[in-house]
Parts: sequence; C-alpha cells; structure tokens
Amino acid sequence: MADGLGVVFCGMNPGLTTALVGHHFASPGNRFWPALAHAGFTPETFTPDRERELLPLGMGLTNLVERATRDISELSREDLEAGGERLRAEMERYRPAWLAFLGLTGFRTAFGVKGASVGPRAERIGPTRVWLLPNPSGRNAHWKPPELAQEYARLREAAGLPDRSA
Repeated sequence: MADGLGVVFCGMNPGLTTALVGHHFASPGNRFWPALAHAGFTPETFTPDRERELLPLGMGLTNLVERATRDISELSREDLEAGGERLRAEMERYRPAWLAFLGLTGFRTAFGVKGASVGPRAERIGPTRVWLLPNPSGRNAHWKPPELAQEYARLREAAGLPDRSA
C-alpha cells in the first residue's frame, strides 16, 4: 500500500498458503495474478513474491480481514464488519482512486449493502470509488478465466491505467 494509488485490490482475507508464504494470493488455485496480466494491469503474470512490483504500476493490495483462515466461511459477520471499518480507515489514510473489492459476499456483509453486483458502485469508501470484482479463487469456478480478465480489464480502463499486456 502507498499513498495515491490508482487501484487497490482488496481480498477477503489471507488463506493459509498466503499466510504461510507471506504474499497475497499465493494459493496455487488462485487466479488473481493471471487475471491481472490478461486484463493488462501487468506486462506478464506475476508470481505472488513479485507483489511489490505493483506499486510502481499504480496498484496496491490489502485484505478486508487480516486473520488467515482455511475458508471464508470461518469469518463471522463481526469479523467482516470490523474489517469494513478498518478498510474505511485505510482508504481515508492512503486515498487510492479505486478500491477493487474481490468478492461480493464480503462486501455486502461488511458494508450492509444487499444485492451488490459486479461492477462500479455508487457509494464510496471514504474518498475512494469502489468496483466489485469476482473473487479470483479457484473455488469461484462459475467465473471462467477469460470472463475474469474481461471484468478486471473494465476496471483498468475506468481507472485510466494503461494496457500493459504483451
């Protein structure tokens, strides 16, 4: 995270693999890094250990809840709501242009928004505009990789970031 980024991607919470290796979206089945590359956010598919290379490209990473779990079902409503308050403070501090929230259920619960769907949101979190993206977890199998990349590319274009795909 850094001040004034174009897009900050917000995962639900670290999975056990991510917590073990200390890098975001580190589970082998997670499709976050390929989706970024295919959407043009990065020039190639980064590996989780290259996460800091996002900063000079105008992007950052955070989580709604910082506690690692095996599955999101282990998070309580209270965990998600407290994470929403923490995230609001983080957006006030760093002031990115866009917060890309990866997963609808967590957003709906954390911010009390029923029926939120993929795409841009009218509400802001602090000064930051919000875009809901499909969760890139391999468990979210009804979103195929080309569809993920297409939706992520819509955000990249809205954020005014260049297409860095090869």
